[in-house]
Amino acid sequence: FGGHLSALGKRLWPMLLLIFLVTGLGRRWLGMSGGSWVGHALGGALLVYALSGLFLPTFKVKPETERWLGPVCGVITGIITSATGVFVIPSVPYLQALGLNRDQLVQALGLSFTVSTLALAAGLVWRGELGGGEVNASLLALVPALLGMWLGQALRQRISAVLFKRVFFVGMALLGAHLLISG
Repeated sequence: FGGHLSALGKRLWPMLLLIFLVTGLGRRWLGMSGGSWVGHALGGALLVYALSGLFLPTFKVKPETERWLGPVCGVITGIITSATGVFVIPSVPYLQALGLNRDQLVQALGLSFTVSTLALAAGLVWRGELGGGEVNASLLALVPALLGMWLGQALRQRISAVLFKRVFFVGMALLGAHLLISG
């Protein structure tokens, strides 16, 4: 939802394509799977990212830089997703640096997360690591995820962009701290 799908697709397709390919191929051919250190490292990265978003000025990506940085971001996000199953770094900071408005950003994040999820699922199926039990649990988990998405849309329309950004980064910091501590 958001009304920006076509424009965002045209702008982000190189990054999204590379996220999909690298994630799927990373799971299939490289056999990437992270050890316990990966969760801690990812948690640290998320925490640093969140703190920088809360306390440092916003970074901006220039249009001429976007042409090459988007694909690089897609490759790195695909590698990290292959290794950890988490698809936040560096795609989320990159998308935020594009200067999208709140609705565009949320829709761009949704596109990135959807592509990453589908690529990860395809890689898991290809390796034979995704069976009926996992599929059923994932389908069941869609219920609270869709409810959260619906509540998030309603909330996003009612709060200021500054508060939305602050809540987003606090959530990232909490997730990062949890991963850093528990792996």
